Amino acid sequence: MKTAVIYARYSSDSQSEQSIEGQIHVCKDYAEKNDIVIVDTYIDRAMTGTNDNRVAFQKMLKDSSSHQFSIVLVYKLDRFSRNKYESVIHKKTLKDNGVSLVSCMENIPNTPEGALMETLLEGFNQYFSEELTQKVNRGLRES
Repeated sequence: MKTAVIYARYSSDSQSEQSIEGQIHVCKDYAEKNDIVIVDTYIDRAMTGTNDNRVAFQKMLKDSSSHQFSIVLVYKLDRFSRNKYESVIHKKTLKDNGVSLVSCMENIPNTPEGALMETLLEGFNQYFSEELTQKVNRGLRES
């Protein structure tokens, strides 16, 4: 049987525990449907995904070397990272430790086309984050 951990995150203090609960619920449903046993959960609250300065995220990466799990489940890839460069580096770390990253809501096949799709999603995730920052800053300036 496959073993996994869940990584969940929300970005700001204006969000709530419901965001985490929803992510975990989706990941648990995915695990149940795919005969995966959840062995741990890592949660970062009010932490941006634009960098990897997240305590639970770093612990999850470190723990991946223990070989206690073979999958990291995330609600969507943007929960893992909104920085395409760091995403690639950290997925490589997981892969080197025998761990794969699985998005429970984005059906990404393990094919060359799936790799392309994942790369596009990572780029879009970073773009949306940077675009939101621009809009917020413009709104603050205009106010």
